[in-house]
Amino acid sequence: MAGVIQAGSEAPDFTLRNQDGEKVALTDFADRKLILVFYPLDFSPVCTDQLSLYQEVLPQIHEQGAELVGISVDSTYCHRAFREQLNLTMALLADFKPKGEVSRAYGAWIERADTSSRALVLVENGEVKWSFETETPVEIPGANLIFDALSS
Repeated sequence: MAGVIQAGSEAPDFTLRNQDGEKVALTDFADRKLILVFYPLDFSPVCTDQLSLYQEVLPQIHEQGAELVGISVDSTYCHRAFREQLNLTMALLADFKPKGEVSRAYGAWIERADTSSRALVLVENGEVKWSFETETPVEIPGANLIFDALSS
């Protein structure tokens, strides 16, 4: 792992498709804080636990004026099924084709695993304000990290 993008960096622009096939761009969030949640794969046990946890605290994240979206290399179809199974309301964006392009741009990529790492990035007004990457893909970044980043 080369390491996730650092605070103070310009956030790489992107346009990805969500679980419904609709285009979602970084610029769609220009007027609010955006937490990008990079994760390896839908339906894996750790990712399931991680996104379920974030869903539980999503109302509090919204209260802080922030939006949260998940990004992985899964397809839009897989994202839709994953959201339905877990009753998720956050958008899940498909970094599917070219595979991992956005994850790589944000430094959230594990080359040997050919998938996204587990990382969080807070973007505001096109600038990375905070980022965090787990040491291993089996570690879940707690929601407390998100709330600490939003309040600082």
